[in-house]
Amino acid sequence: MKRFFVDKIEEVTELCGEEFEHAKNVLRLSAGDEVILLDNSGKEYTAVIASVEKKRMILNVVRSEVGGREALTDVCLLFGYLKNADKNEFIVQKAVELGVKKIGVFSSTYSSAYMNANKLERLNKVSKESAKQCLRSTAPEVIYFDNLEKALASADGYENKLFACEFATESKCDLEKLAGSTAIVIGSEGGFSREEEELASSLGYASITLGKRILRAETAAVALTSVAMFALGELR
Repeated sequence: MKRFFVDKIEEVTELCGEEFEHAKNVLRLSAGDEVILLDNSGKEYTAVIASVEKKRMILNVVRSEVGGREALTDVCLLFGYLKNADKNEFIVQKAVELGVKKIGVFSSTYSSAYMNANKLERLNKVSKESAKQCLRSTAPEVIYFDNLEKALASADGYENKLFACEFATESKCDLEKLAGSTAIVIGSEGGFSREEEELASSLGYASITLGKRILRAETAAVALTSVAMFALGELR
């Protein structure tokens, strides 16, 4: 069944806006069709379309259940905003597919791209589209931080804090023994400065090396997230 996000789900729920336009004009759904409604609560609501109007659909919710595809471990991905919009969308898309619960985008010393409201809205749209595609019950909100310190502070309380650093000579955390809530930090194209690594270290982050080769930012984000998810048991 097709899946749609709505702000509030009641016994009788209406679908409007972009989700309605997609349901009506692209998928050509009509009265009597069954769909799944999502409200980011972790539940999935099966609903039957009662009527299709000019600017909305009216649906009757017939049952609900807790979604079974969410990760058991809380993983947060924080990454430096990239110049190429497609690469930012790629990172968000893959993070959602891998089960990340929180996504943050930040500006840092060597960042050379700038965020605005439209770009942030687009990333959140990608998050919702990806959540529907991989059958998740929630779509992580993408939050923007205008500096690295705010981004790092947003992960206070996580049991593991991983800071991918291209000039780290060794990893200060054994990824094979990873357990518990985990925050992952990846830099932009320019990477991090020595001062930024020191800041991260002072806030409890462990510098991580990703091997002998320098990875592109989008590759590093997906690679480290995948390794962490596997170690945490989410890909087994």
